[in-house]
Amino acid sequence: MTELRSESRGTSVIVNVLDVLRCFTVERPLVGVTEIADQVGLHKSSVSRILATLEQEQVVDRDEQTRKYRLGVGLIAIAGPLLANLDVRQVAYPILQELREATGETAVLNIWDGSESVSVEQLPSLRLVKHTSVMGSRYRTGLSASVQVFLSYELPERLTQLLADGEIELPDIDRDEYRARLDLVRERGYAVNYGETSLEEVGVAAGVFDHRGELVACAMTAAPFYRIGSEELEELCRHTLSAAQKISTRLGYQG
Repeated sequence: MTELRSESRGTSVIVNVLDVLRCFTVERPLVGVTEIADQVGLHKSSVSRILATLEQEQVVDRDEQTRKYRLGVGLIAIAGPLLANLDVRQVAYPILQELREATGETAVLNIWDGSESVSVEQLPSLRLVKHTSVMGSRYRTGLSASVQVFLSYELPERLTQLLADGEIELPDIDRDEYRARLDLVRERGYAVNYGETSLEEVGVAAGVFDHRGELVACAMTAAPFYRIGSEELEELCRHTLSAAQKISTRLGYQG
C-alpha cells in the first residue's frame, strides 16, 4: 500500500508539472504564478515550488521586470533529440527549401498530436514582408489549413468527438457544411485558409504519407494575404501539393 501511495503521488506531481508547462502558449509566453494557479487549479505555493524547480533546470525563466515566467532554453535540450529523429522532418527539409524557392513564401512542416497541429520545421520567406510563426506553434482552429488536412483523415467518430468536446475551435459554421469541406480537402489533397483565421494570412497545406499509407505530417506554405490573389493562390496550391507528394515518395509512399 505504501508503494501504491508513493506511485500515485509521483504520478500526480508529474501531471501537475505538465499542467503548469501547458499554461505557456504562443499567445501567452509570459505567465504569472496567480494566473497559472487559477488555470490548473493548484494553490499558489504549489505552483511557486514547481516553477522554482523548473527554473533551476532552466526549463523556465523569470522575467525580472514583470516577475512572470517564460519557457526556458532547457526545453530545447529535452525536445532536441525528438525533433532531430523525426524522419519526416529530415526527409522534408530539402523539399521545403525547394518549396520556399518556388513560391517565395514561408515553407512549414506540421505534425498532428491528436487534437492540435504542431509546427516542427519552418523555412521563413526571404522577402522583407513575410508570414512566420514560432517553432512549436500549436493550432486547433478548424479553419487552419493544416488542421483541415489532419481532420480530413480522422475517423468519423473521432472527428465527431473533437468537434463536440470543443477541442477544435470553430466559428459559427454548420457542422455538416464543415464535414463536406473536409471531404473536399481529402478528395483534392490540400486545404486552403484564405484569410479565415487571420485577415493578414493565407495558408495552403497538403498531406504527407509514409510507406504504410498513413498521414504523418503536412507541408504548408504561409504568405501575407495582401500579395496572394487568385492566380497566386493557385500556384501556392500546386507547389505545396507537389512538395507534399515528393516528401511522401521519399518516405516510401506508393499511392
